[in-house]
Formats: sequence, C-alpha cells, structure tokens
Amino acid sequence: QVHLVESGGGLVQTGGSLRLSCAASGRTFSNYTMGWFRQAPGSEREFVAGISFNGRSAHADSVKGRFTISRDNAKNTVYLQMNTLKPEDTAVYYCASPEAKFTYPKWAPRAGDYWGQGTQVTVSS
Repeated sequence: QVHLVESGGGLVQTGGSLRLSCAASGRTFSNYTMGWFRQAPGSEREFVAGISFNGRSAHADSVKGRFTISRDNAKNTVYLQMNTLKPEDTAVYYCASPEAKFTYPKWAPRAGDYWGQGTQVTVSS
C-alpha cells in the first residue's frame, strides 16, 4: 500500500521561505513521478510542480523562479523549496504520485493517483 506523508508547512511572512517534504513508502520510489498540487479555499486543486523518475521537472508558471522541486531516491523523499512566498501561495499543499510508472513530470490528476493528507501553507501580508 502506497503512503505519502507531507511535512514542513506553516505560517510565513511575505517574501519568506519554506521547504515541504514528502516521504513515500509502499513501492519502488525511483520508478515514479512525484509532484505537488495545492488547493486554496474556494479554488480547484492545481498543479504546482512535478519531477519524473529520471529527474526531469516541471513547474507551474505561477511559481517558476520561486519554487524548486527535487527528489532524493535514497530517502524516498520529494521536496518543494518555496522562496519569495506571496499571500496568493496560501493553500493546502498535497504531495501526489500517479499510479503508473515512468510518466511525465506534469500530469492531470486521475483516479488511481496517490495523495498525501496535505499540509497548510499560510503566507501573511
């Protein structure tokens, strides 16, 4: 059974930084794309960043140049380094991974994907 457990959220001021972590278990981590999505109140869940099995990454336009996704296959962990945070980055951030192996770094969520429980990120103005 696949488990994804996020950590690292919190409250930060505008311009600050946070690093989110997601520890995965239950399958061979290095074979799968890992990603981050977020959902703000009243909004749909949106793609933030993804990193494929071979290290290729993709970032949403809204976070390019500020957020960086990375992975450590030895630790079965994916990270999201968030710099220059803005109030509009406030959301619940979810770690996710597609069911299939060897996929692209950006994907549209579908049934069968795996999700963490989410971690709150709040950026104060």
